[in-house]
Amino acid sequence: MRLPQRAEMNALRTLPLLALVAVLAACAGKPMRAPAPVSTVVAPASAPASAIPAAAANAEVPAVAPAAAADADTATAPTGAEEDFAALYGGPAPTLAATSGEEDTLAAYDPWEPLNRRIHRFNNAIDRAVARPLATAYTKVVPAVARTGVSNFFSNLRAPVTITNQLLQGRPDDAWDSLGRFLMNSTLGLGGLFDPASKAMVPRRKEDFGQTLGVWGWTRSRYVELPFFGPRTVRDVFGLAGDMPLSPIRTIEQDRLRIGLQGLQLVDMRAQLLAVDDIRDSAVDEYALTRDAWLQRRSYQIERDRRGERNHDQDDMDTIPVDAMPMPNWGD
Repeated sequence: MRLPQRAEMNALRTLPLLALVAVLAACAGKPMRAPAPVSTVVAPASAPASAIPAAAANAEVPAVAPAAAADADTATAPTGAEEDFAALYGGPAPTLAATSGEEDTLAAYDPWEPLNRRIHRFNNAIDRAVARPLATAYTKVVPAVARTGVSNFFSNLRAPVTITNQLLQGRPDDAWDSLGRFLMNSTLGLGGLFDPASKAMVPRRKEDFGQTLGVWGWTRSRYVELPFFGPRTVRDVFGLAGDMPLSPIRTIEQDRLRIGLQGLQLVDMRAQLLAVDDIRDSAVDEYALTRDAWLQRRSYQIERDRRGERNHDQDDMDTIPVDAMPMPNWGD
């Protein structure tokens, strides 16, 4: 029987991911290492009253202390991390006021940092040996208009995942917009190669089950870097299992066609990140830059969804989607 055999093969393909989810869930119950003590700055002793100028003493407007002025300038000027974030992700870094208002929301929750750093080095080695050269050759050989069409095509294919998660988040209006965008680009846009929906002012949004879990209350989760998949949290690993059945590319049974499309999608995504390679290569701690920028952006996405904001047009370059990882159809 063909159908039972196909069901068994689909179940076998999801076993590695489910095993990884189980391991991370078990590890998540371990106590977190105690954080490093917070350093305190001791203010210098106040100057005696006789040393205060008379003009300052009699002034109606109180003088601002140098430390307070420096804090005010720091609050308004972007920090180095924010500038790196803007350069890496093409937008401003979220502030505490833009998210939940709590300092620990943006703090890196990375108790598995030693292991994550080793996986990060492995991912960087693969990237420099394979992904970056392929992306560089891709940009030199394929014209820009064709690359734009490829990006539009894969972005359009992720619409079912976005629409489903918008409904799960209780945002039917956003789901309606995303459905209209998908239908418009799939028909007038010739299967998604063109993007007439953007010209019609229909915003492009991207949602996944990891964001849905965050909207449901799982806002803080341990950072983990997966081989090949890159930055994630434990919450987002569970999200991969939720998004996998909704991937149109994974329904293709022919290994050659499916893996070819997934490989093209990976090369296209890597080509879009070539512009920030210099920033990453010159960073003092490239792992920390990638981790902090990714966690801040993820926190911003979830908090924005929790507030129900609709006026946004989201890019697709934050994480590798579940449908982009080539996996053979074992057993056929």
